[in-house]
Amino acid sequence: MHAMKPAVDIESIVSIAISAGKIILDIYQQDSFEKHIKLDNSPLTAADIASHHLITQQLQKLTPTIPVLSEESLTIAWDVRRQWCRYWLIDPLDGTKEFMKRNGEFTVNIALIDNHEPVLGVVHAPVLDVTWMGEQGQPARKQQAGEQYEIGVKQHKAGEPWIVTGSRTHAGDSLQAFLADLGEYELISIGSSIKLCLVAEGKADLYPRLGPTSEWDTAAAHAVVNAAGGEVIIVENGQPLLYNTKDSLINPHFLVQSVSSGRA
Repeated sequence: MHAMKPAVDIESIVSIAISAGKIILDIYQQDSFEKHIKLDNSPLTAADIASHHLITQQLQKLTPTIPVLSEESLTIAWDVRRQWCRYWLIDPLDGTKEFMKRNGEFTVNIALIDNHEPVLGVVHAPVLDVTWMGEQGQPARKQQAGEQYEIGVKQHKAGEPWIVTGSRTHAGDSLQAFLADLGEYELISIGSSIKLCLVAEGKADLYPRLGPTSEWDTAAAHAVVNAAGGEVIIVENGQPLLYNTKDSLINPHFLVQSVSSGRA
């Protein structure tokens, strides 16, 4: 059974993501910025926290009955979370390592999950000034320099090298093995959820993620991929990646591809 179409205006979510991006840029452009170390050793910046507060407050104002789960939320118990059919899943700053390196490859991610599926998603890259958006039943779109246009996955043609996107900071042996098995390929290394968006807009054929990610890392861009004619599937069984199905918020290894790529 398919999840219901969201009764939320995606443009209002785009506005929230762009507002969060402006707050992040204000801090990004400072000469030095405070950083903390979270319990899981990932860098946490003032920008992360500021973005989190803006997004959660705006979403609670926009949709007061829909709960919000953010990477920076206080831990919400599984017993509470498992009862949610519909909720916002956000990563206020995906790619904090990219932020610390100042390479611009970080994003704001806002997704609406309905019945374990991402039915609406907005990914905004503040430094690049690019926003990707997707919702169930509508074409995926990209907004750049004030212009919006539709995007879609590319169809890989036999005999052409595969265009693969991968992590700048998390490449490992599993990815090397996957690439060796693929045949001829070109690798685009880039940070954060931009990798999924590159598949969505047809700039890459595949994004294999053969290491840990969290559900908030993928949800918004997953909605964009789906709307663009792609899919995000679990490597182990070829099933669609789902959300809020278990206590752990860690995703299994997954593959992002156009539906017709048939790499799984």
